[in-house]
Amino acid sequence: MEVLKDLQLQIATHGDIRAYRQLYMMLSDDLQHFSFSITKSREAAEEVVSDAFIKIWQMRGQLHCVENLKAYLYTTTRNLSLNYIAKRSKNPVSVVSDISVEAIVEFNSPEELLIAKETFKTIEQVVHKLPLQCKTVFQLVKEEGLKYKEVASELNISVFTVRNQMSIATRKIGKAVFFGVPQPFRLTVAN
Repeated sequence: MEVLKDLQLQIATHGDIRAYRQLYMMLSDDLQHFSFSITKSREAAEEVVSDAFIKIWQMRGQLHCVENLKAYLYTTTRNLSLNYIAKRSKNPVSVVSDISVEAIVEFNSPEELLIAKETFKTIEQVVHKLPLQCKTVFQLVKEEGLKYKEVASELNISVFTVRNQMSIATRKIGKAVFFGVPQPFRLTVAN
């Protein structure tokens, strides 16, 4: 628990990206399992946990006020997981480039707005640079709101391929948002 407090302090007082990465590596797997228990989707769990950590980074200046960071992350993950389920049951997601950052995120400062806009810009850039099949799958699932089975049928590929392509896209977006995109952008497939 002492390590967690040290990381929290480094992030809050110095905006330490290494401490932030270490925090992510320390807790992301457990948080993904927790989110999966709610969403019943590996892909959704990855997205939810990415969003939870984006929120932590955006509020890093106020992070020293959080008494139990682990509990805070679990609560945030739970809420985002429940929001994900509610959104998926009502409407498909809009095209990423058409989303107004101000309309979906509450900001406490101009700095937070700037960070969020940069995050959305990074996501758009990563999606644009994905290989054609990966990009198409991502857009059909995230922007058109199609289910994996529908995408597989439309593209004449397996559901397994759709799942893999979504995993690659989500991983690339997560890495770009959390760690920055290495130049030039390279797509690698993890084993």
